[in-house]
Amino acid sequence: MSQAYQGPQKMLLCVDDSPSILEYERRLFERSGYAVVTAESPRRGLRLATLFSFDAVLVDYWMPEMNGHEFAYEIRRLRPETPIVMCSSSEIPEETRRLVDAFVSKNVAHKELLPTVTRICDGLVP
Repeated sequence: MSQAYQGPQKMLLCVDDSPSILEYERRLFERSGYAVVTAESPRRGLRLATLFSFDAVLVDYWMPEMNGHEFAYEIRRLRPETPIVMCSSSEIPEETRRLVDAFVSKNVAHKELLPTVTRICDGLVP
């Protein structure tokens, strides 16, 4: 059983090219008290990040048109204060790990994603 988020509502941006992953993330975080905005492409995610301030961004690594590293680099340029959580079913390059605030493998996302994002949003090191 997951514990609901306590405190002011945090806003997340979830970026993944898989609609089913985005739906899972939206349900998981909304059930826990977060406001969730989703984007099915990195370009749309970047547009949203220029319009809104998010408490954290959750992004997949493998996406068409722009990979997660390129997306994270652009978020750092646009919104350097915004924490980034990378999620992938495979390993990511070390330089990408240094660029993001946390990494969660999709293989364990069902148990680690919510606690990791909660720690990031609370300003704690994962």
